[in-house]
Amino acid sequence: MRGRGVPASVLVGVGSCLPPRQVANEELAERLGRSSEWMFQRSGIRFRHIVDPGTTSGDLAVAAGREALVRSAVGDVAAVVVATTSPDRLCPGTAPSVASRLGLAGAAALDVQAVCAGFVYGLGVAQGLIAAGTADSVLVIGTDTFSLMVDPDDPTSMLFGDGAGAVVLRSGHCEEPGALGPCVLGSDGGGRDLITVRGGGSEERSEACGAPADPYLRVEGREVFRRALEQMDSASRAALDAARWKPQDVDRIVPHQANARITAMLTDRLSIEADRALSNIEQVGNTSAASIPILLDHACCAGDLKPGHRVLLTAFGGGLTWGATTLVWPHLARPH
Repeated sequence: MRGRGVPASVLVGVGSCLPPRQVANEELAERLGRSSEWMFQRSGIRFRHIVDPGTTSGDLAVAAGREALVRSAVGDVAAVVVATTSPDRLCPGTAPSVASRLGLAGAAALDVQAVCAGFVYGLGVAQGLIAAGTADSVLVIGTDTFSLMVDPDDPTSMLFGDGAGAVVLRSGHCEEPGALGPCVLGSDGGGRDLITVRGGGSEERSEACGAPADPYLRVEGREVFRRALEQMDSASRAALDAARWKPQDVDRIVPHQANARITAMLTDRLSIEADRALSNIEQVGNTSAASIPILLDHACCAGDLKPGHRVLLTAFGGGLTWGATTLVWPHLARPH
């Protein structure tokens, strides 16, 4: 439980950005040697959005962050946290540039790298900044352009799309609508090879005479599927316990959009009714760290998230990393 006097982190704004170019399964079918229906049956995905040349993760982050700021009641935020596995540069981080482009020069700004669990990790970092009094408001952005990281001839490339989503958090009280519950976070570095890009880091650069490492994202699908289900289940139960909720209390579960089959199996394991699971994977695919905030924005705009809904967020990503948290959905402004 939170100590008395420790401020809570209250969600007061949300926004998202998808690149305009939409790619259907049919466009990938011949290259991947798979039918469009096979792709849908295996993943639940029919479309994904892909950046055009010259567009970066930072560009998407700026657009999503600006929308979240406009729709929040907060002026300038004190900190910016960007969750991404596809930063604009290896050095420096993407967050300071995003903050500057949003007119937030001088704000604390840092990147978080926890792959598909990055947004939930980012929420945890923001909670810490607010609880410590370091910041009274934080912009948390998940942004990824995995289309630039996948092997176009690998069937797993069908899973990934590009996008960014953002939320604004401010200091408040734990009983307010929008107040986040404790973030349950975990990792297992022993599984780092299950979701990995081997090339580009110091591990490759330290091998002076070695062959260039694989520059593409590689995923061990079956084992990742098993572990994702196991850890999202465990983290979700821990987050519900921390909130003193039972699974039947959950009005909406917002899982990372990795695979429609994972979502179906997770809700079954948690004994949460299937129609309470929000999903947009059919239209946007797996947008990694951006998937949860994009889904929050889409569901809010569509009216699928209503004030008073008890919401569970849960994610699993490379690292291996995982996390979950809860909140009661607040009243938020929608786009005009």
